Amino acid sequence: MAIIDLHCHIDLYDDPKTILDRAEQAGIYVLSVTTTPKAWPGTNRMAKTYGRVQTSLGLHPQLAHERYNELPLFERLLSEVNYVGEIGLDKSQHYKQHIDIQQKVFTQIMCMVNNAGGKIMTIHSRNAAKEILDELEKWPNAGPAILHWFSGSINQLNRAIDLGCWFSIGPKMIESKNGRELIKQMPSEKILFETDGPFAKGRDGTPFEPRDTLKLPELLSSILEDEPNTIRNDVLNNFRNLTSTYR
Repeated sequence: MAIIDLHCHIDLYDDPKTILDRAEQAGIYVLSVTTTPKAWPGTNRMAKTYGRVQTSLGLHPQLAHERYNELPLFERLLSEVNYVGEIGLDKSQHYKQHIDIQQKVFTQIMCMVNNAGGKIMTIHSRNAAKEILDELEKWPNAGPAILHWFSGSINQLNRAIDLGCWFSIGPKMIESKNGRELIKQMPSEKILFETDGPFAKGRDGTPFEPRDTLKLPELLSSILEDEPNTIRNDVLNNFRNLTSTYR
């Protein structure tokens, strides 16, 4: 039963191969996002042995102040990828003091992606939705933007919708009241699935993995007021529409 996980940190699991083996057995398409350019080559080599895995080139905002010197490597690798991420901004308590360097890094990445003709981007926006949307507005040709685990306001959500953004949602987002309210307001044709494992964990402390996306249609059924099979098929169609231009 085909399904997708468009935001998963495969290289950060204790046993990445086992996670990918289970995903392949379940027929899941996985986007393996990276947090630094230096992590991309090794992660990509591992992913190439699987038919449904692609590796995304990232520079995580929480690492921007430490790894901004990898931007030249990011630029050199950009022509080898279809996806960019995890990128973005983070103004949460432990990272807001680095927002200036985060912003510089994010702007440079957006400029590179725009000049490369556009890529599918998966974007982190914790406590920084306004700034993310401001930047996306400046680069309309940078490609489709997926706001992963979006947690902004309803007004910011509406602005993101107006900008043509996509939204990847996972099991952890469904656990919060705010997450469920945001999901209800998202256009059904712009919804995608993710896990954000191994960072996102279940209530028992076990990291989510790609096969956990199999549970999402059932979990979303009452929120979206639709049948699980319909939700699954709609999300797969959304994925096909998203990738039709940028693969």
